[in-house]
Amino acid sequence: MNTALWVAQIMLAFLFLAHGLMYLYPPDSVSKVLRKMPFSIGFFRFLGIAEVLAAPGLTLPGWTGLLPWLTPLAATGLALIVGGAAVFHLREGEWLQAFVTAAVFALVAFVAVTRWFVIPL
Repeated sequence: MNTALWVAQIMLAFLFLAHGLMYLYPPDSVSKVLRKMPFSIGFFRFLGIAEVLAAPGLTLPGWTGLLPWLTPLAATGLALIVGGAAVFHLREGEWLQAFVTAAVFALVAFVAVTRWFVIPL
């Protein structure tokens, strides 16, 4: 179970690092899409910063042994962000994006709950 958690944490760290960097430094095609969204560019920058900072929070505390409570805290914060994104995609009728986001939510929530209560670092 611990190995599965580590695999999930590493995969999620890469996913959120890439996604956060895309929000911070969007290519032109993504930038055009973001401007059409009902949120400000500042909100997307906030999300990008949160995701980039949470990505190492999923793995580094376990590897270093320093502040291990940061891993479930980072996973919980990401679960809140992804849960909100899933609700947004459902409300917009974007079913595929909602499904993918819900799957990521399930994985990050699994890491958060398991690291808080079952197998702490």
